[in-house]
Amino acid sequence: MCAHLQGYDLIGITEMRWDGSYDWSVGMEGYRLYRKDRQGRQGGGVTLYVNDQLECMELHLGMGEEPPESLWVSIKGRAGTGDTIVGVCYRPPDQGDQADEALYRQIGATSCSQALVLMGDFMHPNICLRDNTAGHKQSRRFLEGTDNNFLLQVIEEPTRRDAMLDLVLTNKEGLVENVKLKGSLGCSDHKMVEFKILRAVRRAHNKLTTLDFRRADFGLFRDLLGRIPWDKALEGRGAQESWLVFKDHLLQAQERCIPTKKSGKNARRPVWMNKELLDKLKTKKEGHKGWKQGQVSWEEYREIVQAARDQVRKAKALIELNLARDIKGNKKSFYRYISDKRKTRENVGPLRKETGDLLT
Repeated sequence: MCAHLQGYDLIGITEMRWDGSYDWSVGMEGYRLYRKDRQGRQGGGVTLYVNDQLECMELHLGMGEEPPESLWVSIKGRAGTGDTIVGVCYRPPDQGDQADEALYRQIGATSCSQALVLMGDFMHPNICLRDNTAGHKQSRRFLEGTDNNFLLQVIEEPTRRDAMLDLVLTNKEGLVENVKLKGSLGCSDHKMVEFKILRAVRRAHNKLTTLDFRRADFGLFRDLLGRIPWDKALEGRGAQESWLVFKDHLLQAQERCIPTKKSGKNARRPVWMNKELLDKLKTKKEGHKGWKQGQVSWEEYREIVQAARDQVRKAKALIELNLARDIKGNKKSFYRYISDKRKTRENVGPLRKETGDLLT
């Protein structure tokens, strides 16, 4: 509820300590959930909620090497503005050099994008960001990695007691503004960080589309999925993470091989519509335009309208007669036509127990 009231488009959380037992309770209405749970031991993990009106896709980086606790999502930008990559990272205090280097490779790959925002708990308490100095080898390597990728850090106040552990990094000056520190979330001892990304993103429109399987290239579809080394891609991953990896590859192949088309009652032509009728309706539209501009008299326009209406009535009557005549051999077309004529849809109401209580 707080997320909806505040109007957040993105919510990143680190160290959630979730596992498979939380699958049923972590979803949030109006948001698409991306999560990466820690594998093999308790604690840690990162998650990102994305407003479901934003067009986005998860990026799987650094597959085949020791994975750091990070996830990356590409959010579609408006035409000509490019996409925005948003990352969430949790670096545990005991993380080794190998996982650190894997994280820096991911940062290097995403920093080449037009817009990058990386947030998270990096656990480098001995870093002085103002002087760009650090007292520990891993912390100095972190500063070197951010400098090499020209990343800017926008938080200026401590986020946990006197330490600045939580950072927001970006590759573009002015991309992130209005940074505010707020109270803690739940029992966490870290402050929440609120900020605004100044980037025009593409929001999904409520256009009903469906896959056009008649024009699909199933040969290419099978080839794309067959090239993926599934054993290696899914090795060491749980059911939820394996499903997300599979779904991402499936959707990418679907986007390349299966075109879409407009669908639904409002997008589909009536069954009685034909080319001759379309020409008549086009003539009617042009007659109306000519009458408005004074180029066609009212009598001429009225004759055009009446002729179009008569032809529509005859086309409807003919198709209904044919459907009724062929109902025994073509029931599907008959009932689909009846269904399209309905103004309302009947839905199943809430189920209740014998006591009258709502069944859950």
